[in-house]
Parts: sequence; structure tokens; C-alpha cells
Amino acid sequence: MNKTNNHDERIAKMTFASVYPHYIAKVEKKNRTKEELFQVIEWLTGYDEKKLLELVEEKVTFEKFFQNATLNPNAHLITGVICGYRIEEIENPLTQQVRYLDKLVDELAKGRKMEKILRVA
Repeated sequence: MNKTNNHDERIAKMTFASVYPHYIAKVEKKNRTKEELFQVIEWLTGYDEKKLLELVEEKVTFEKFFQNATLNPNAHLITGVICGYRIEEIENPLTQQVRYLDKLVDELAKGRKMEKILRVA
């Protein structure tokens, strides 16, 4: 992947709270629910709804958001292209984790079944 350190730093400093309303709008526009979004985020990060809303309120950066998360052991199964980049080829771990989240939200908005999104065998 041909991303610069500047891009990775920008993602690290971006707040989760700045992107979260866009996630909600994206899934609700496609007739999915906020509860389903919470389920997807909890699967990836281990954060329940209460903790997630605290992090939004605190305006934590993505760096801190993922630093304190307990990443799902099956997160590596999230593959494909998001924002023009193949997720499994992203070298920066934080950027890759943010793209995991983007991909899950995208799959939810596209109407994919929850079992597939959560990588249930």
C-alpha cells in the first residue's frame, strides 16, 4: 500500500466522535438500526453501547479508541477494498483497524446479513 505517514497520522488524530454520526446516518439511510451498528462496533472493539457513547462524549482520537479496544480475534477475516485500498495490505496497524470498522459499517449499510458481517462460521 502506498500511503504516506501523513495519512496515517491524520487518521490517528481524527476523533471517533467526528465520524460516528456519519456511521449512524449511513446505516439508518439504508434501513439498518443504531442497535445493529452498536452490535457491529462491539464485535470489533469490545466496547458496549455505554462505553462507546462515553468515548464519543470524550471525543477520543482513533488512536486512543483502538489503543484501549479489545480487537476481536477474527478481525483479520475482514478483507476487501475500502476507500480504494485493500484492507489486508494496509501496513499501519491503526489505519488497518479504522478501515476494518469502515468496512463493517459499509457491509451493514449494504444489507449484508449480520452473521456474515460478524464473521460467524
